[in-house]
Amino acid sequence: MKLKEIAKELNCVVEGDGTLDISGVAAIEEARQGELTFLANRKYRPALKTTRASAVLIASGESCPQNLAALRSGNPYLDFARAIELFHPAPRYEPGVHPTAVVAKSARIGPGAHIGPYCFVGEEVEIGRHAVLHSFVSIYRGACIGDDFFAHSHCCVRENCRLGKGVVLQNGVVVGSDGFGFAREASGRWYKMRQAGTAVIGDDVEIQAHSAVDRATIGETRIGRGTKIDDLVLVGHACKIGEDTLLCGQVGLAGSTTVGSRCILAGQVGAAGHLAIGDGATVSAQSGVPSDIPPGAIYSGYPAMDNAAWRKSVAVFHHLPEMQRELRELREEVARLRGQGN
Repeated sequence: MKLKEIAKELNCVVEGDGTLDISGVAAIEEARQGELTFLANRKYRPALKTTRASAVLIASGESCPQNLAALRSGNPYLDFARAIELFHPAPRYEPGVHPTAVVAKSARIGPGAHIGPYCFVGEEVEIGRHAVLHSFVSIYRGACIGDDFFAHSHCCVRENCRLGKGVVLQNGVVVGSDGFGFAREASGRWYKMRQAGTAVIGDDVEIQAHSAVDRATIGETRIGRGTKIDDLVLVGHACKIGEDTLLCGQVGLAGSTTVGSRCILAGQVGAAGHLAIGDGATVSAQSGVPSDIPPGAIYSGYPAMDNAAWRKSVAVFHHLPEMQRELRELREEVARLRGQGN
C-alpha cells in the first residue's frame, strides 16, 4: 500500500513522501526498508535514529528524524494495531459442518457457521450466526452462544453457560468448569458440592489460552462486556467481573470475588475471595489482595496496600540491616551511659 492510502484508512496525517510503498509493519528495532513502525513508548525513542523502517506512526507532538516519513496519530499504539489488520487480515472459514463433527439434532446453529474437525455440539445448544468452532471444540448441553463466536481448538463451553456476541476463546479455554467447592465431613474427608450454577460471558469478551472461568455453585459467575482475560487465569465460582477490565497472566480470583469495570489486575495478582475491587482500580503485579480495594485506587504488595504506602515501605525495607545496626549501637551507647551514671 502507498503510505497515503494507509493514512487515509487510519485517519492520520502524512509528513513526508506519501507515495512510499509500504509492504508491511514491524517493531521499531526489527523493521526493514519499506515497512511501517510505531513509537508509543518513549523508552524506544533512541531507536528512531537507527531504525531501518521507511515510516513511523508517531504522536503529534513528537519530533521525527528527517529521513523517516511520519504518520501523525492521536494514539500510535491503537493505530498500529489497526495497521496490522491491513496487511494481515484474519483467515476466513467456509460455512459448513466437517464430516467428523458430531452435532446433536436438537442443536440450533445459525447461518454461516463453521463447525470444524472433531467438534462436539450437544443437545439443545444454540449458536448464533457466523460462529467458528475450529477443531476439537466441545459445547455441552444447553449452552447458548451469540453471533460471531470464535473458539480455537480444544476449547470447552460447559452445560447451560451463556455467551454473548463476538466472544473469542483462545486455545484450551474452559468456560463453566466446576467451581472448587468441597464440604468437610466428620471423618475429615471432602464431600464435593454440586456446582449447580452457570457462567455468563458478555459481548466482546476475549479469553486467552488455557484460562478457566468456573461456574457458580449456585447462581452465576459473570464476565462483563469487553473484558479481556489473559493466559492461565482462573476466575473462581460466583465471581463478578465488570466491563472493559483486564485480567493479566496468571491472575487468580478465589470464589465470590467482585471486580469492577475498567480495572487492571496485573500478572500473578491473587484475590482471597468474598471481597470487592472497585471500578477503575489497578493492582500491580504479584500483589495479594486479602480485603476490599476502593474505586480508582492503585494497590501493590502483599498484603496489598495503597501504592504510595507500599513504595515507602519497600524503600524502608532496603535499609533495615543498616537501621538494625544503628539501633544496636544506640542501645549499647545507652547502656554504657546508664552504667556511668550508676
